[in-house]
Amino acid sequence: MSVIEFLEFDVCAGLFVGTYTLGVGINYGQIANNLPPASHVSTVLKSLNISRVKLYDADPKVLSSFANSNVEFIIGLGNEYLPRMQDPQEAQIWIQQKVQPYLSQTKITCITVGNEILGGQDSQLPQHLYPAMKTMYQALVNLGLNKQVYITTAHSLQILATSFPPSQGAFREDLVQFLQPILSFHAQTDSPFLINVYPYFSYKNDPNNVPLEYVLFEPNSGAVDPNTNLNYDNMLYAQIDAVYSAIRALNYGSIRVQISETGWPSKGDENEFGATVENAGIYHKNLIQRMQRREGTPANPSQPIDIYVFALFNENLKPGPTSERNYGLYYPDGTPVYNLGVQGYLPRMQFSAYGNNGLSVFNLLFLLIGFLIIG
Repeated sequence: MSVIEFLEFDVCAGLFVGTYTLGVGINYGQIANNLPPASHVSTVLKSLNISRVKLYDADPKVLSSFANSNVEFIIGLGNEYLPRMQDPQEAQIWIQQKVQPYLSQTKITCITVGNEILGGQDSQLPQHLYPAMKTMYQALVNLGLNKQVYITTAHSLQILATSFPPSQGAFREDLVQFLQPILSFHAQTDSPFLINVYPYFSYKNDPNNVPLEYVLFEPNSGAVDPNTNLNYDNMLYAQIDAVYSAIRALNYGSIRVQISETGWPSKGDENEFGATVENAGIYHKNLIQRMQRREGTPANPSQPIDIYVFALFNENLKPGPTSERNYGLYYPDGTPVYNLGVQGYLPRMQFSAYGNNGLSVFNLLFLLIGFLIIG
């Protein structure tokens, strides 16, 4: 499930003054039948100088709508394609049809081959993951695009057997056979290891023992790693360092970890503890504040954290519990789901108020201010 990566702007409106950089990007999911047209969304995001967007497919309407912008795209190859992509011809045709036609005008920098394959429900897909990644990469090489577009895949935290203490982070033994060649691939191609990280799940599953303040970046005493004596004042950073430890345990110390999804739902079922508008607003407000600092994790202080927030819109057709349909910053009509604290808010998106561009200058200014949260 980041909102803004390298968002630079001057706000001189009496409330905030200065130039700020946020190291965050946005997941743009589309499992819904009520979302605004991609052309309207592109106007909003381009006007905000958002530099990175992550898709779960290679939607031509979206890619065309962002032509001649500064937005860099991660696009996705669906899980259902993995067995076919072991065929070099199939892989090359997919890239020629889904990627190559847009590269001259739209910045596509990455293809994620599948999403959360390892540890997922389909026990047959893991064997196809690395071969598909390798074949897709070779297709890029054949087309002369491998320096422009990199290949990776996104994992869930289900790949970890141990996540605390962070220094003892380890992959599940049954998945190491699949992860070893993938890590070797990342090391050889200098591509990042993507992980979807949701502290919300830990709180939901054990609200009596997981402090809410710890998962929401609120003031708390933290948790100390007994092996390193490093103190973690939030769960997200502990989980990131656990992934780094698991990678290093397999002797791959130079691979970068990137957070391809993180977020907090604003609504859930009765047993989905913590899924509230208030908590979602606090999580994202504090997350953005942390990203403004450009800080690293306790065990990797010199490595800036790279995050994509999930997600831009609520998606009404997503299966599963109620929370799955309520991770968006916005409702599909452009109404903000929550405030980001007393000093900032997300104003309404006006998709039809400014001709074909869909956003008035007035609303654009306050949308910019809404993302700037000064604690």
